[in-house]
Amino acid sequence: MKILISADMEGATGVTWPADVLPGTPQWERCRALFTSDVNAAVLGFLDGGADEVLINEAHWSMRNLLLERLDERAEMLTGRHKSLSMVEGVQHGDVDGIAFVGYHTGAGTEGVLAHTYLANSLTGVWLNGTRASEGLLNARVAAEYGVPVVLVTGDDLTCVDAEGYAPDARKVAVKDHVSRYAAVCRTPARTATDIHAAAKEATALAGRYEPVAGGPFTVEMEFDATHLSDVATVVPGVAPSGERRAAYTSGTMYEAIRTFKAVTTIVSAAVEEQYG
Repeated sequence: MKILISADMEGATGVTWPADVLPGTPQWERCRALFTSDVNAAVLGFLDGGADEVLINEAHWSMRNLLLERLDERAEMLTGRHKSLSMVEGVQHGDVDGIAFVGYHTGAGTEGVLAHTYLANSLTGVWLNGTRASEGLLNARVAAEYGVPVVLVTGDDLTCVDAEGYAPDARKVAVKDHVSRYAAVCRTPARTATDIHAAAKEATALAGRYEPVAGGPFTVEMEFDATHLSDVATVVPGVAPSGERRAAYTSGTMYEAIRTFKAVTTIVSAAVEEQYG
């Protein structure tokens, strides 16, 4: 049995502030250890639950944040950027039995610690077929297209609520409780490691590939905080204006949808100016 861990950082233990997740800052260096502790707890839990393999896909920012030297030696880690499926790279090869979203967060325009969708700012909302979408929802739909269930989600308490909508059967662990976008009541890493380990061990029983869910077509609509960004988004073929500060596109598969979304966010991020967005 093989488990894939998609590891993001904003939902990690103790993380509440932009500097906590911004590579190169002193706070990021400190929080890397907390992030690694969460992931390692999940690895150990899955292995104790009967998994034979655990592959960790680094999914935050530069995708070079976890401390490899602190991970269980039985796990492997895919690190670095420019991967076909970005945050869920590895799910497409037909050998993954379950996927875990560790360190996840809520989506752009919603309540939650460091809430966003791909871009730290600029995007004020993303909708998938009319439903407001977090990264968790988008990635869960990609996994479903390959017949892989989401078995574990960790993050703040509102992330766990969000996950009820796209992975109701998955085990959930809240490592902190939302107070504001930049504040939370946090558990200690010793406590969250225990909770994540126990949940991952239980979640192993939920793993098992199923018949892939096609589910298309998929319409993705995006709302930006400035008109020039929605204009820039339409540079991507197939993306068209859909309202004030909005752009949308329709894809036949989630594979295509998530890759187009990545293209849009990459181009939009290059159009954001330091002072006026």
